[in-house]
Amino acid sequence: MEAQIAERRGVDDLAGAATVGIRTYGPEILGYLTAVLKNDADAADAFSAFCEDVWRGLAAFRGEASFKTWAYKLAWHAALRILRDPYKRRGRVLATREAEALAAEVRDATAPYMKTDAKDALADIRATLDPEEQTLLVLRVDRGLSWSEITIVLEGEPTEAALRKRFERLKEKVRREAIARGLMTR
Repeated sequence: MEAQIAERRGVDDLAGAATVGIRTYGPEILGYLTAVLKNDADAADAFSAFCEDVWRGLAAFRGEASFKTWAYKLAWHAALRILRDPYKRRGRVLATREAEALAAEVRDATAPYMKTDAKDALADIRATLDPEEQTLLVLRVDRGLSWSEITIVLEGEPTEAALRKRFERLKEKVRREAIARGLMTR
């Protein structure tokens, strides 16, 4: 899909590139936002903001990272905006009908999958994590991003080594909680 997005950008079809990108990565990004924000309404708001950011920002995308990495960076920033000012962001209408329609399409197609997954015991443990821990876990484990890609998404993290250390501490925290809940043995 990265090649298809790049091809559309190459012929100045930014709307087409945004559509392919959101349809391709939208469901997993919505799942990520739901995990980080721990609230379907906030995740939907952040996802709408993310879609608008993709739609508006694609012309400025320099391609220094993959579209997927850039999309996760936009999603993380949308989540931070919701976390920092949740009431101000609620009910925001997207500037373009196309972006809003695309956001609604992906939200509707993804919602049933996320609801059944949330019943998992591991999902309960993950729900106790703070947004930065959720982001690190989702990007590394669920989405398989490299450490350099995660460094791009999280911007403020100084080095890949620091991210790896945080991840090791996070794995230990999740392991301890799983043992405490009887999900695994020592």
